[in-house]
Amino acid sequence: MTDAQAKEATLLERLAGSEGLLVAYSGGVDSAYLAYAAHRALGDRALAVTADSPSYPESHRRMARTVAEHVGFAHRFVATHEVESPDYAENPPNRCYFCKSELFDVLEKLRTELGFAAVAYGINRDDTGDFRPGHQAAQEHRVASPLLDVGLSKLEIRELSRAAGLPSADLPASACLSSRIPYGMEVTPEKLRQIDRAEDALREIGFRQLRVRHHGDVARIELAPEEIRDIGEGDRLRRMSRALHDLGFKYVALDLDGYRTGSLNEVLVIEPPKEG
Repeated sequence: MTDAQAKEATLLERLAGSEGLLVAYSGGVDSAYLAYAAHRALGDRALAVTADSPSYPESHRRMARTVAEHVGFAHRFVATHEVESPDYAENPPNRCYFCKSELFDVLEKLRTELGFAAVAYGINRDDTGDFRPGHQAAQEHRVASPLLDVGLSKLEIRELSRAAGLPSADLPASACLSSRIPYGMEVTPEKLRQIDRAEDALREIGFRQLRVRHHGDVARIELAPEEIRDIGEGDRLRRMSRALHDLGFKYVALDLDGYRTGSLNEVLVIEPPKEG
């Protein structure tokens, strides 16, 4: 038995002891694996719930449905309204705190209504090394973090997802659409739709690991290094430019540093926690 399999056995044992679990389910690698594990351990005592709002990419909706149908676990969408909150729309560095607070408020009401014992979400061991204000919201709402509790890493979750045959196993890292807007620039439904359509347009051209960062009139495209090398093939550059101009961007720029998660966090200075 590998370390990942041993952790999975512990995870399933712990989940099976629950009186019922709502899983915050985005359709990404971690939440899809958690929803699968909860279904395996609890059957109809588990429910995967996807927040539906302008900040949620259409590609994620498709994947959330695909995985749920593939595995056969119970799944529903619920509306969340974080974009309507001034605290969120102002786009401060802790924007994710307000998003997750809204999500967990909605899930807690649903948990009470349906009689489930707890709410869980898919943070993993690797996530604790980044700036994660959403985790603060989870702790305040007493949301369980089963993958973190058993020490599963991203690579291990991908390994276990592949073994389970989950379509989400090799998905690129995912995040909400608001993460494409620099801190301090207002988040609006119009910007989020523009970003979502831009990223879908680039996927249609053939790119896989990407972000379109919204800088007002400028679209800054991040691609994986291997995809940057192939960017000049055929008429890709012309198609990219045309697609993003058609969506309202005046200028289209390629970030030569390439795709990386949390690139907008690079401008932040995070103070270490005070002792005592």
